[in-house]
Amino acid sequence: MNTTSLDVVAASLCRIMGIEAPAKAAAPSPAMLEYADTVFEGAAADRVLMYNPDAIGQWIFEKYPTLFKEAVARTELQLPLRSPMPSVTPVCFASMYSGLQPEEHGIQKYEKPTLQAETVFDTAIRAGKKVAIVAYHTCTISKIFRERDMEYFTYGTLEEVHAKVAELIINDTYDLIVVHAWNYDSVMHKFGPESVEALSEARVNSEAYALLDALVQTYWTKHNVFMGFAMDHGCHEIGGDCGSHGLDMPEDLNIVHLYKAYKKKIGG
Repeated sequence: MNTTSLDVVAASLCRIMGIEAPAKAAAPSPAMLEYADTVFEGAAADRVLMYNPDAIGQWIFEKYPTLFKEAVARTELQLPLRSPMPSVTPVCFASMYSGLQPEEHGIQKYEKPTLQAETVFDTAIRAGKKVAIVAYHTCTISKIFRERDMEYFTYGTLEEVHAKVAELIINDTYDLIVVHAWNYDSVMHKFGPESVEALSEARVNSEAYALLDALVQTYWTKHNVFMGFAMDHGCHEIGGDCGSHGLDMPEDLNIVHLYKAYKKKIGG
């Protein structure tokens, strides 16, 4: 079982952006801070893009490396993490962006209330950052982080989500963009984690991330950029050739985040 909890991400992102962490958030990841400090030479990131593919466990990532070759090729820091329990989407994303364990942030089962705990989004807004979430109409990320002074772009297809993120990168007006890619999780539940249908969706996520990375390198050259391919939890196979998650087992809890930073170019 991985030893570092997913809750380190919140304070890490905030430190990397040069803003305060959410109240009572877990300490940041030394590996994330050291990497960002090295690339940015002690400066802060002024653009952050978090691409969150749902339910891709570390065991899938390691068993099928060719599916993730595009994302891995755009990675300089691989960070093994452990999801909180229960390992379901609302619980995990609440921990990722608040820095708190479930009993602290208040979401302890599969439900989608508006999270009351302070998050990365709150501290970024307070610091004057422009923040956007791009996701499916009814998915977790589009629901639990509501009632904040930021933009919520929600759509019915992943293609629309990817197109909107591309547009936001090109227009270059948001400091923090968080994207939820729910497609692998949705298909995995129906056909199983290792089905052709589900694995094809994992490849879609990797290829989409590569495209967004290319846009970042073209349109965000005047910024210090920190970006991540950052899962929430894993999954396992159940009877009937279906998939599930939520249990206290390595397949559900062990994940690996992929991070890359770009130092701004002189003259941008």
